[in-house]
Amino acid sequence: METIIVQPPGPSRPGEVTVSGPELLRMGPGDVADFGRGLPGRNVAIVLPDPGISRRAGRLEAAEDYWRLSNFSRDTAYAVENLEGAGEYITVAPGRLGAPVPFEFSRVVLPALSGTVDFKVFAPQHAYLDEQSSPGAGELTVHPYALDATAKYFLVLVALCEPRLRDPSDGALPGAGDIAERLRPLESCRGLTRSAVNYHIDYLAFAKLRLDVGDEPGADGNARTGAKRARLASLALRFGLVREEHLTLLPSRRRPVPQESGA
Repeated sequence: METIIVQPPGPSRPGEVTVSGPELLRMGPGDVADFGRGLPGRNVAIVLPDPGISRRAGRLEAAEDYWRLSNFSRDTAYAVENLEGAGEYITVAPGRLGAPVPFEFSRVVLPALSGTVDFKVFAPQHAYLDEQSSPGAGELTVHPYALDATAKYFLVLVALCEPRLRDPSDGALPGAGDIAERLRPLESCRGLTRSAVNYHIDYLAFAKLRLDVGDEPGADGNARTGAKRARLASLALRFGLVREEHLTLLPSRRRPVPQESGA
């Protein structure tokens, strides 16, 4: 099982993010991958094609449920941004080896001649405390679906499941645009877009819940996306990953009562 998933920089359109596709680099515990401009005759795993980037700028190393970053530069620091935080980041100093990165969603940013160059790292197998576990009782149980209820992707999942949580007979599921509109009243989701919701759905499907979403013959893009949302909601509700108590995470549906004008 992979510890981290790396999304190298690519030609995708601005704002378009995906966690599916052959360009992803999947790494398990103990795996290492160098990044940089590349060496003649021996390329690096993560290519950053900018003349201001060293040929071998650094290294990623996957640990059990997190990852480490080494900075091979002698005079330039690298930044690792928390994509789920409000501007939170850590700095990896020049020459620092094996700096642990605690974020589940990260962007590694390097200074370059073009401004900056970055790539994304996802750590879907973060471990969380099992309330029923006790110290000294043997090996810890690894939850097959380790979800962080404080993460934005979890809000997306709750909003996706909301209609069926409120009425199990309701077969309709909200689309990406509906979910974005539902979550925007939250401070952390003010800038949430339809594209970002689709990104979180992809991350849930392929990284967190590891769905086998095959292409149905004759199905177009909308049909495949709808099938993916249906599978996510079905699995989350079937195994209690999203429950009625989680609805309190969503914005209130109550609307202010208009006041009557005076005579």
